[in-house]
Amino acid sequence: MMKQFIFAGFGGQGMLLIGKFLAMACMLDGKHVSWLPSYGPEMRGGTANCSVTVSDEPVGSPLVDMADCIVAMNRPSLDKFESKVKPGGILVINSSIIDRKAERDDIKVVYCDAQRIAEEIKNPKGANVAILGALMAAEPIVSDELMSEAIRIELGERKAKFLPGNMKALEAGKAAAADQI
Repeated sequence: MMKQFIFAGFGGQGMLLIGKFLAMACMLDGKHVSWLPSYGPEMRGGTANCSVTVSDEPVGSPLVDMADCIVAMNRPSLDKFESKVKPGGILVINSSIIDRKAERDDIKVVYCDAQRIAEEIKNPKGANVAILGALMAAEPIVSDELMSEAIRIELGERKAKFLPGNMKALEAGKAAAADQI
């Protein structure tokens, strides 16, 4: 088994972080993983994406040309990466700020109103984790327990107070996407 993911958005939207969450959860599951960030020189507002490869075998290269699953958090990311989803793959679109639908009909598309979900659960910075939940509903590659542990590890002790809010965002994102699966 090998699955490749791309998480793409503006810098500051947390795409690199949720890529780390997925990579850590899969490592905890005994999988081989790679996580490769790519971002512009801007700290916030520029482009940021990362690719994650998960495999039963060692990963030969962290580069991802065509992905099984892509999360597009903004319109430029959707425009750039929609064509990079493998036929039969999954595209998760942040419908909070993306004003168009997917153009392809050979992939599964999940629309996630990530910002609304984050606001409803009183975690305004949780849109990235809500969209990760939507992805997990469509591609349940790891258990909720392993994802929770991965988020705890990646947040560390300094940011442990954010774990409950992130778990609420993850569950709310999964629930919101469940009717589209």
